[in-house]
Amino acid sequence: MATGKIYSQLLSLKTQNKSGFAVLADPDKIAPADMQYLGRLCNDAKVDYLLMGGSLLMAHQMELCIQRFKSESDIPVILFPGSPAQVTPYADALLYLSLISGRNPELLIGQHVISAPAVKASGLEVISTGYLLIDGGVQTTVSYISHSMPIPADKPDIALSTAWAGELQGKHIIYMDAGSGARRPISAEMITRVSSHIEIPLVVGGGILTPEKVYENCKAGANLIVVGNAIERDPLLIRDMAQAAREAVQGKVKSEK
Repeated sequence: MATGKIYSQLLSLKTQNKSGFAVLADPDKIAPADMQYLGRLCNDAKVDYLLMGGSLLMAHQMELCIQRFKSESDIPVILFPGSPAQVTPYADALLYLSLISGRNPELLIGQHVISAPAVKASGLEVISTGYLLIDGGVQTTVSYISHSMPIPADKPDIALSTAWAGELQGKHIIYMDAGSGARRPISAEMITRVSSHIEIPLVVGGGILTPEKVYENCKAGANLIVVGNAIERDPLLIRDMAQAAREAVQGKVKSEK
């Protein structure tokens, strides 16, 4: 089991039935000059983590974005890589993604073999991640590149069995994602089904556009909510979404008493 600082925090969220909130920034879509402003917004909203990643970005752009963010914020930065090239020691941790919902060996293990030397040399906290792509009503970059079908949105048992497989293989966390630009987010039913039957943290992202959906997903059992596209359109949503996550935790604490 991983014992790094950030993973310990995520595991604590799971064991205490709590939820955190993370902002996803794609350096393909945000200029390094805007990262300082984003850092201030995240500080004010008490965001738990910043995830950094994209599908096509250049490494030097990502590093500059992280440096600009860190000049304003002490919030941990976690890499959410789209390729083996997206590894930089300027971050604090790395989600080492294995697309366990797909059947493309390159995204199950092939690219990991290529990236392993750079990952080992980076000094990053590495969090082994079972990545499940859930149908969000639109084809995503991941499904296109991987030639993999997402798990149907109305098949929570398939999602659970896939999550179980990842857990049994030793993954540290499960990340269920409807994908960037999803037309519909992952259902509360699927989140509850998976979260209530696994012992490792559950991260949920994709198609989350409102504070109300953040609240619903946290109540359903997500341990970390990740929002990207909605915040790209309106950065001021960060405050309300982070607050919604905290209110959901408070609601769960009250219901347990």
